[in-house]
Amino acid sequence: ISPASWYVPYSLGFQVSLTAFLMLELVLGFSSNLTVLVLYCSQSNLVDSVSNMVTVNLHVLDVVVCVLCLPLTLVVVLLPPGPNLALLCCFHEACVTFASIATAINILVISLDRYDISVRPANRLLTTRRAALLLVAVWVTSVAVFFIPFLEDQWSTWRNRTLLCVGGQGYHTRLGMYYHLILQIPIFFTTVAVMLFTYSRILRALNIRIGSHMKKNQRFRGPSCSGHNKRQKKKKAGPRMIDGGEVGGEQSTMGVQASVSAIIALRRAVRRHRDRRERQRRVFRMSLIIITTFLGCWAPLSVTNVLILGIGPSDALISLRLWFLALAYGTTVSHPLLYAFTRQKLRRALRAKVKKRVVSLLQVDPSPGGTVIHNSWVENRKTSRQVRLEASEGTDRCLAEAL
Repeated sequence: ISPASWYVPYSLGFQVSLTAFLMLELVLGFSSNLTVLVLYCSQSNLVDSVSNMVTVNLHVLDVVVCVLCLPLTLVVVLLPPGPNLALLCCFHEACVTFASIATAINILVISLDRYDISVRPANRLLTTRRAALLLVAVWVTSVAVFFIPFLEDQWSTWRNRTLLCVGGQGYHTRLGMYYHLILQIPIFFTTVAVMLFTYSRILRALNIRIGSHMKKNQRFRGPSCSGHNKRQKKKKAGPRMIDGGEVGGEQSTMGVQASVSAIIALRRAVRRHRDRRERQRRVFRMSLIIITTFLGCWAPLSVTNVLILGIGPSDALISLRLWFLALAYGTTVSHPLLYAFTRQKLRRALRAKVKKRVVSLLQVDPSPGGTVIHNSWVENRKTSRQVRLEASEGTDRCLAEAL
């Protein structure tokens, strides 16, 4: 056995910390995305729109990343270099390229879908058939870029050198060996630009609709108040012209009823305005979180790829790239939180599943002298959120459901 076969490319602390982080992402990412897919499959009414289709596609991709890419990164970190290191590193780079480009394209498609449903809800460009064709194109592109590192290795004449793995006999230094990095960088920045554009237009559309609703309410309240004042003047003149108290009393009662109706309408308008402002703040907050999460997870890896293309690979840079790759895998954990569990239908389905499971565990066969134990958490309760009326505007409902 040669001494090189016992050489460990990374320090023990590096291996332990990175392995623990990757294992945590693997468990959380796989379990959360699998839970979302099970809920979507068990409830047929959940996958009933284009938005749900593209969201399910993203979670399928995250499951593939957890099953294929994350374990291979663990192998690269833990195993010492050997005769098959070049092939292993090539396969690892293929998985990284697949995960990076497929995730970016899926996030881009979701951003375009939300822009379409928010800006033009009545005449959507992304229909069900077009969305299905688009998702097929996404998977074809993602699978195609998987083979680029293998083609780069076939073009190489340096068989003893590795492709971005520490511990080999050197690195490829020709730019032609890193086409997969050159492809990842523009796709990442294109996705970021599209996300900034689409979410800014979504917020703008929501703000315009809120302003138009307030103008309508003001126009509605204006004539009512002026007409009410005129009726009050006529009612004041009535009793002086007619010698009787019944007519004046009836007119005073009608005036009080009109005043009460105007006050109720005003309160409803203020409540609707406050709800829309709260919805706008929620959409802005979710948009900011989504964009920041994507940037925070994938921007460090993209910057490292730029440095590798600019100054060339080194052991320190490749080790840093592995940490940033582990950070990028964190989107498998954040995607269910940002795109799935923010939907009311999915949350209701999850609560129903959990309650049904708890009921089956707590349920006891009734006996003549048995005691029935009631669990207030399991039983149906009406909360203030269930009692509260939903907004009547279809576009606002679409925005609240999408974000």
